[in-house]
Amino acid sequence: METETLVVAHLKEGMLEKFMGFMQSDAGMAERSKVANVSKTIGTVAPDKKTVMFKIFVINKAALKAFIDGSNPVSGPVMKEVMESYSVYELNKVDM
Repeated sequence: METETLVVAHLKEGMLEKFMGFMQSDAGMAERSKVANVSKTIGTVAPDKKTVMFKIFVINKAALKAFIDGSNPVSGPVMKEVMESYSVYELNKVDM
């Protein structure tokens, strides 16, 4: 089952290009596909280029944690270098 999730990441100054380069690389895409349904991901970048936000559909919560906290051997070195902090939110649809 997929969990609709919002990830907000605050990047270190000048690290957007390195972050996005990894996220779009073959290695990054392979790791992301272990975490979430990549085809459903929606992302945005704040005007200051220090904050990124992704709405993802998580298939493996443990893999998500490892991907962003630095413990994944593939994404870890990049995330430790570029990430200042992050927050993860589970989303719930509200019928109105």
